[in-house]
This record gives sequence, C-alpha cells and structure tokens, in this order.
Amino acid sequence: MDSNQVNRRDFLQKAGSFLAAAPFINHVDFFTDDKPYLTFDFHAHPGLFFARETKMYPGDGMLKKTLADMTQGQLTGAFFALVADAKVIEIGPNGVKPSRSYEPNEAWAEYNRQMRLLKDIITANDLVLATRSSALNDALKTKKTAAFISVEGGDFLEGNASHLDQMYHDGVRSVQLVHYHTNELGDLQTEQPMHNGLSAAGKEVIKKMNKLKMLVDLAHATEATTKAVCDITDAPIIISHSILQTNDNRPMAKRAITVQHAKMVASTGGVIGAWPSGFNTSFDEFLDNTLRLIDAVGIDHVGLGTDMDGNFKPVFSSYTQMPEWIQGLKSKGLKDDEVRKIVGGNAKRVLDKVL
Repeated sequence: MDSNQVNRRDFLQKAGSFLAAAPFINHVDFFTDDKPYLTFDFHAHPGLFFARETKMYPGDGMLKKTLADMTQGQLTGAFFALVADAKVIEIGPNGVKPSRSYEPNEAWAEYNRQMRLLKDIITANDLVLATRSSALNDALKTKKTAAFISVEGGDFLEGNASHLDQMYHDGVRSVQLVHYHTNELGDLQTEQPMHNGLSAAGKEVIKKMNKLKMLVDLAHATEATTKAVCDITDAPIIISHSILQTNDNRPMAKRAITVQHAKMVASTGGVIGAWPSGFNTSFDEFLDNTLRLIDAVGIDHVGLGTDMDGNFKPVFSSYTQMPEWIQGLKSKGLKDDEVRKIVGGNAKRVLDKVL
C-alpha cells in the first residue's frame, strides 16, 4: 500500500460520511463537450445476444433497452462477450455448472453461430465494430458506443490455437481462457483443477494471442492458472470482472480473488474490472469494494466489468447508472483524474498497449 492510498483511507475515515451525503449531480454535468468522460466496460452481454435462436433468449426487448441505455449513459466502449460454453452449462441451486461436454466440432460451430448473431446486431443498431483502441477516440466524437468483441471461455478453440487466426479476422480482440465448463486450456475457480494451472495447449494459446495482439482475460481462472499465464505473457492481461475475497461462503464466492491474485495481474501492467455482482449487498458497497481493489493494486490497475445482462443480482444493472458510478467514486474521496482512470482511462491504456 503506497502513501497515497494510506492518505486516502485516513481521509475517508475523517470525511467519508460528509462526502457520501453530497447530492449526485445530474447527467449533463458529467458529459460536457469540452471534457467528456471516456467510459469502458470490460465485460458485457447486451440482451443476452449470444442466446438468440435458443430457448433461453429473453427476446429483443432487453437488447434494445440495453443498447438504448448505452447511448443515454454515454458508454464509450465495451467488450461484447460471446459465451463459449453456453450450450453445455446450466443454472442450478448452487450456481452455474457444466451439464455435458461438447461433441467434436460442435463448439466451433457454436462460435460461428454466435459471431453471426453479433455481427448482425452491430450492423442493425449502428454500433461501431471496434478492433483498435483508436475506436474509443472516434466513439467519443460521434457519441456512439465502440463494440469490441470478446469470447468468454476458450472452449470454442477446442484446444487448437490455430482457430485464433479466424477469430482475429472476425474481429475478436479478447479471449477469456476459461468460464464454467472445464476446457483444454486451464483450470477454473468453480471446478476441480485438471491442468495444474495452465495446460500445454493453454500455453500455446497465450503465445499465439500475444503474437496476434489479442487481450488475454483471466476472469474465472484459478490463481495457479493466472500465475502460469503471468510467467509467460509478454503483454498486459486483464481479469475482466471479479471482486476481492470477503467473508462470503456461498458456492459462487469461489469467483472472488485474493489480493495476491489481483497483484499478479497488476504486475503485467494489466487491469481488474470491478464486478458489481450480488456479492455486493448494495451499490454503495460496490463502491467500497472498488476502493478495496484500488488499495490492493493501485489506481492504475482497476476498471469496470459489469457483466451486463448476465450478472448475478447486479447492483449496477443499467448504463444509465454511469453518472452515479462516477459521482459515487468522487464521493468516496477519489480525485477527478483518478476517477477518469477507473471508468475508462486504464482500459484505454491497456488496449493501446495490446491491440
């Protein structure tokens, strides 16, 4: 913990209650033309788009609402995440669990289906398909959201790093190595370890992603998997959406990370997306947990990962809350330049470095 963080904690103890009582200023005060906020979400599933054409799709209403909220909240950019194991997982009383494994070539066919759906949505809704960090500058000028494509889970690869060439050509710029179904690449937090961290196939995928200039995402990965990736990567990595461990003993609490786990990501120059899931009992607790993360890894290594429309009891459930998020961070004692780093600046720095 550096001296700035110690001072911030001291300040919060003395003045936090006064600042927390400060009224939120309205939407237009945040997004002035002379100094707009660059905002970025490391992880989103707008309208559960990946489930279109399946029984679990809630209909187009949710998609249209979330896209409208992006415009109203003036979200600069986000990773729109395909879900690699969507066909082989199910939600039960103890959270999300794998129900079966993919048949040969089934996962790759599912990738192509979801990619087609997302491309159609981007075109139909006048979004900007983003493949370079410069798209964020353009999005600020046009007030359109830059849609970067990510993949949640490496199952689509079927253990074959060569598939990354086609995915890169399709516009994918980030791959989250694991999700809820154990795949050929590495170990995940919610299942028994199978690979002692990172498999040989996983190592090849990391090297290939570094070469292609794709962002490696270690959300859902074990600490051992994260360490193995940190040992071989030559680029910053992210954990797109997570939270520091608390005293929560629910099965899903396995998704939380230790301070040491978070510091490994920061050591690569990477960023952890603060996750406003139901492990936060309120929006204010989410703000406090964001500050805990800042205290653990530093102001340069924290961002936002909402898991929008796919989250567990979210306390940040609409992009129209972006002004509240910005003002809430200020109410907790962060300066404007620090807030700008958290809400999008750190994300842009990493994208500038990697893409």
